[in-house]
Amino acid sequence: MDSKERLPAVAGKFYPGEPDILEEQITGLFVTAGPKKTKYVRAIISPHAGYMFSGSVAASAFNQIEPDAHYKRVFIIGSSHHERFEEAAVYCEGDFIMPYGREKVDSTFGNMLVDRYPSLFSGNSAPHREEHTLEVQLPFLHHVLKHPYRIVPILIGGTATPSVCCAIASVLKQYLTSENLFIISSDFSHYPGYKDACDIDSLTKDAILTNDPDALIERLSANSLKQIPHLATSLCGWSSVLTLLHMTTGNEYMKYDAIEYRNSGDVKYYGDHNRVVGYWAIVVSEHKEEKKGFCLSREDKAMMMHISRNTLEEFCAYEKIHEAEPADLPASLHEHCGAFVSLHKNGKLRGCIGRLSGNIPLYRLLPKMTLAAAMHDPRFAPVQKEELDDIDIEISVLSPLKRIDDIGEIELGKHGIYIEEGFHSGVFLPQVATETGWNAEQFLGHCARDKAGLDWDGWKKADLYIFTATVFSEETDYSCRQFQTPVIGSPQNPQRPW
Repeated sequence: MDSKERLPAVAGKFYPGEPDILEEQITGLFVTAGPKKTKYVRAIISPHAGYMFSGSVAASAFNQIEPDAHYKRVFIIGSSHHERFEEAAVYCEGDFIMPYGREKVDSTFGNMLVDRYPSLFSGNSAPHREEHTLEVQLPFLHHVLKHPYRIVPILIGGTATPSVCCAIASVLKQYLTSENLFIISSDFSHYPGYKDACDIDSLTKDAILTNDPDALIERLSANSLKQIPHLATSLCGWSSVLTLLHMTTGNEYMKYDAIEYRNSGDVKYYGDHNRVVGYWAIVVSEHKEEKKGFCLSREDKAMMMHISRNTLEEFCAYEKIHEAEPADLPASLHEHCGAFVSLHKNGKLRGCIGRLSGNIPLYRLLPKMTLAAAMHDPRFAPVQKEELDDIDIEISVLSPLKRIDDIGEIELGKHGIYIEEGFHSGVFLPQVATETGWNAEQFLGHCARDKAGLDWDGWKKADLYIFTATVFSEETDYSCRQFQTPVIGSPQNPQRPW
């Protein structure tokens, strides 16, 4: 066996080491698991103690996952129990070997995190070798999911700070989509009496359900000030849970639900009520049915257009911009959506940059993309004040990405495409096919070769996604130059779809 493979550390201790006995126990745990409460699961919080103590709660957490779901990656995040380091250690040397077989690791993706964000992620495999927090989740995952997936094992160091958790989340939140699943491994209170555990764990759970990282930090601090006898911690994986909260906070469509609670004192014949450990199963779901109702009115589009125009003119004239008052803006501009801003001068492209998904509201994203298109598209010189009268703005607000296996799903003129293969990616907006007259294979070929840096047929081996866009422009829809509402923004992480 390859020495880089990660061998089981706690098989035969935390869970049975024989595959048939392990499967029998897992199956039994799911028989009494808490029922499904939601759809569109994006993450779960699951305990990591021995199955005798926390297995039933873990089964309730994993029971929320749809067995037929297709996940490209499963991120398994836990806090190190043994090693003291600040960054997150990503296991990307080999696969995890389990009693029932091999859990394939997405080493390519893990190495990408390490290479791109060396101050936040390391490829240090040593902390993973004896750590149980991620390993004990894998038999449940293997039991539930029926389609192939790869795991991304991440351990957050014992000396991580809240600011480090926030920084890690800022990288990972872009992957909190329908094609990925996040498993957060954490027990709750350690070693208080039975009643104290029930009380303190309920308070900690309530803080998590607020989807507010500050609320969790305040609750953990308040718990420690209570001086509860024998309480060592009220959330052993606090850094992992806090990272998840930083990924979801501000997104009104992400909903937290508590599924089941128990503690070690509930185990017949073995439970000690004097010193217990608490366990919660919590699920995070994205309420897609609410998103389907999102649309832009004519007034919404006009407001977006004048934000973009005002940003461009103010920056070209004064090299500064001002912040809008969010309370004065319609609800649609508080949505988190991807958006592109395209500039045309006398009918010819003058700049185009955007983001496929939005981790900030549209009213903040639009100024950033407007300035990026005007000043930071490397194909063009920065826009000058003298050009403004000849420039028209076009805005494209994007739907969520949908992964496809059949290019027959692409409707030219309606769908944009996103191609991803390893470190290579490229995107075309829907209007590109209309303006060029390309057929589907030309659309894909040009995107693969000219945007993603692959061969012409590289799209055939890549992951393909489609999206729709609500597109409107000054030239054909609006003339918004008379508005004078101040806006904000600065370019960051641009993508070019042309």
